[in-house]
Amino acid sequence: MNGSSAALAAISGLGFGLSLIVAIGAQNAFVLRQGIRREHVLPVVAVCAGSDVVLMTAGVTGFGAVMNAAPMIMTIAKFAGAAFLLGYAFLAAKRAFSANGLTAGGGAPIALGAAIATCLAVTWLNPHAYLDTMVLLGSFASTYATPDRWFLTAGAITGSIIWFITLGFGARLLAPVFAKPRAWQILDSVIALVMTGLAIGLVAS
Repeated sequence: MNGSSAALAAISGLGFGLSLIVAIGAQNAFVLRQGIRREHVLPVVAVCAGSDVVLMTAGVTGFGAVMNAAPMIMTIAKFAGAAFLLGYAFLAAKRAFSANGLTAGGGAPIALGAAIATCLAVTWLNPHAYLDTMVLLGSFASTYATPDRWFLTAGAITGSIIWFITLGFGARLLAPVFAKPRAWQILDSVIALVMTGLAIGLVAS
């Protein structure tokens, strides 16, 4: 191992990690909504980034291969995730079409425990989280020698932390736009459609 190969591995991990995380999904939609509301942002960001640390590390240490060898686990996760996403979509749609939900605050505040529980659910009940961070990253990391593999992992973890901090705390810049109830209606409608689409995709895959 040398300095240049370690640096290249870390940069590759950063880019690969961001390519897996930066996409419209249940987790990012929830972080965005909490960021706009400025509600429990730090705990939500910490849970998302911490979950990625666990999943990415597990993938690189070979747990992704175990997931591939036990398809029943993924099947159970698939249907549990789909059920949760449909439930979340229903709540978002209910907010979008409820007069009480169309306030500048985007509906009633949620407790810290509820925010963390929802964040854990949109992360750990999503089979794509396992496929992306464990199977795909684990397979990609396996092409690197052992020392560089951990620099790649560190790069991917860094990408996750940067992304969630940017999304969670940067979302407040959109607050002036979401001062209007109509903006919240559009956001919750989009979230409902995205969640429904992801749920259908999970069951159909």
